[in-house]
Amino acid sequence: METVDRILPIIQIVVSILLIITIVLQQSAAGVGGALGGSDSAVAYRTRRGFERFLFIATIILAILFFITALVAVVI
Repeated sequence: METVDRILPIIQIVVSILLIITIVLQQSAAGVGGALGGSDSAVAYRTRRGFERFLFIATIILAILFFITALVAVVI
């Protein structure tokens, strides 16, 4: 149990940094689309493809992992 107490904060820090990076990359990608002639309303109705889809799925997975590690930290 001691090793979990030592490793869990490190895991939370790594996951949170990766989550922040994926969110920032998503927002910067959305800004580039608007600068090239796209409007904000059109962004909501188009499908994600390629790297944008990867970032979207990675953000969801990282958010779930962060939530689970936070729950484990509370229980321990």
